[in-house]
Amino acid sequence: MRDTRESRLLLVLLIAIAFALITVDIRGGQESPVDGARQAAAAVFGPVENGVAAAVDPIGNAIGAVRDSGERHTRIAALEKENAELKAELGSDDRNRNRVRELDAMLKTAGAGQYGIKGAQVIAIGAAQGFSWTVTVDVGARDGIKRDMTVLNGSGLVGRVTTVGPSTSTVLLANDPDFTVGTRMEKSDELGFATGQGDGPLLVQLLNGKAKVKPGDRLVTFGSRADKPFVPGVPVGEVVRVDPAGGGLTRNIYVRPYVGFTKLDIVGVVVQAPGSDPRDMVLPQKPKPAPTVTVTATPPPPDGQRQNGNATDRQGQNQNQGQNQDQGDATP
Repeated sequence: MRDTRESRLLLVLLIAIAFALITVDIRGGQESPVDGARQAAAAVFGPVENGVAAAVDPIGNAIGAVRDSGERHTRIAALEKENAELKAELGSDDRNRNRVRELDAMLKTAGAGQYGIKGAQVIAIGAAQGFSWTVTVDVGARDGIKRDMTVLNGSGLVGRVTTVGPSTSTVLLANDPDFTVGTRMEKSDELGFATGQGDGPLLVQLLNGKAKVKPGDRLVTFGSRADKPFVPGVPVGEVVRVDPAGGGLTRNIYVRPYVGFTKLDIVGVVVQAPGSDPRDMVLPQKPKPAPTVTVTATPPPPDGQRQNGNATDRQGQNQNQGQNQDQGDATP
């Protein structure tokens, strides 16, 4: 429609009529003259409104569901976070208890060997300075750590210090192929050299090719000159296999190390060597064998002896009865 004078007059007229109808409807109340028209309009447009409502309600429900889902998601996330914190707290307690046990075992080992140690924690693992089996500990030059110091834990020999920084140090582990330490056999004092073999047992070559060695025999460190890089008496491991003697001057002995190199945590760097060689005092006590229960079975006597024994028993019973009867007769 064009914006003309006639269209404007028509718009004003329609507005006036609308206000007049509204006024009449408000004053008429329930008896309003336009009530019939309203009902007719409701009858016509009611089904259309229901259809629109049916189409719109699922969307509204979906929006409400999304809103509720968001609230539930927030609650679930909070519960999951709380659960994770509880698990972390419990795990931390377990770890702390384990570390206390490790520290206690290390202090006992150091006390048995009279080693002056500086406690440290393993903070990194991996290759360093071209070595394949190394760890980094959180003590360094500021803590009095120097190169070529022995490193141990509650189980035995861990390795030796190779590099020292201001606050950290690198330790070459005893199972590294570049690691070699002098060893001494328990009791027999046979000397040899142990070399790391990575994941496998340590390889020990004894100087005496004819020495008597068997699985279960134990070794400790022999010690180095001026106690560097190794102090004496630190437990190394236990023999698990002995190669047959060959024509060489040495024998190959395979030793399972006491230390688990894949699960190191608390270690000690020996900053002061013992005053004397502790020899075998640091080795753990061997478990005592369980007592053997002996059962003795007594065979039954032959039939002849059994019959004679029964006759003798009956004769003794008869004599006892006769003596009792005589005593009864003699009683006034």
